[in-house]
Amino acid sequence: MAEFTFDIATLWAFIIAFAVFMYIVMDGFDLGLGMLFPFFPKKEDRNVIMNTVAPVWDGNETWLVLGGGGLMAAFPLAYAILMPALYTPIIAMLIGLIFRGVAFEFRWRTRSERNRWDIAFAGGSLIAAMAQGIALGAILQGIHVEGRHYAGGWWDWLTPFSILTGCAVVAGYGLLGATWLVMKTTGELRDHAYRLSWYLLVATLIAIVAVSLATPFLQADYWRRWFEWPNILFTAPIPIAVAAITLLLLKSLANKQDYRPFVLSLVLFAITYVGLGVSMYPYIVPQSITIWQAAAPANSLNFMIFGVAILVPIILAYTAWAYWVFRGKVDASSGYH
Repeated sequence: MAEFTFDIATLWAFIIAFAVFMYIVMDGFDLGLGMLFPFFPKKEDRNVIMNTVAPVWDGNETWLVLGGGGLMAAFPLAYAILMPALYTPIIAMLIGLIFRGVAFEFRWRTRSERNRWDIAFAGGSLIAAMAQGIALGAILQGIHVEGRHYAGGWWDWLTPFSILTGCAVVAGYGLLGATWLVMKTTGELRDHAYRLSWYLLVATLIAIVAVSLATPFLQADYWRRWFEWPNILFTAPIPIAVAAITLLLLKSLANKQDYRPFVLSLVLFAITYVGLGVSMYPYIVPQSITIWQAAAPANSLNFMIFGVAILVPIILAYTAWAYWVFRGKVDASSGYH
């Protein structure tokens, strides 16, 4: 295992990792709901699905801004290398988010064109989720760096592995969306969400296994830190935890519990996210640039930490308040209750 060193650059790496994870778990189910739209053809069901997320969806992208902006400010070299390597998937993600956001607002203001906006909402969600997964895969597989510059081609991000990670993120977000509906809806809509959760859980597990098996073969360092002795003593608990959470998730779905499936799905994402950190640390551009090589001057990092210390608690507070106020089930007749 790489030796762990804690300093201001490491602290900023954790801050950015936390912001990205918060975006994944909070906007992941949002994107998942969009992708599940085609499986709920009734207009009433789609309206309820929209209402479950309408009070909170605007704030979810806050974490994406914090993660991207923090990367640019705290690790400018990594930002300068990663952006040219990932222009296409990042642009695709932004276009998808734009389509989704516009469709979210416009579908309520038209009747004749509502189906088209529903298609835009579902398509934008799928494009954004797939693009995020492809970007992740492109980073994991390694980026061609010479000196301090990206030296790869325009299509280096497009590989079988990046497509695999894209499909994995789509399946995982779909699972989050389905279990969110289990938690927030009632009646036939909830029952259908239960059925979809089973299929999406199986798809997510297959994707986790496939990505986990493929990743160690991308770089020799990945193999060493996961499978060589004594590293395996520290990495083995991660797949064991995935298996344990999966069993609990299966049990919660079998018992038709409301809240546990969504919470356990989030825990499953958290564990796999830790596994991603195990593979990458201490590199911010895998196998090329470490967090210390990419970090801004220490004075800048120390100065910015004061702003983060104020803003992050505020963001967490208003986010928690919004979710608390709009807790409970949603149905077509009475809204939240």
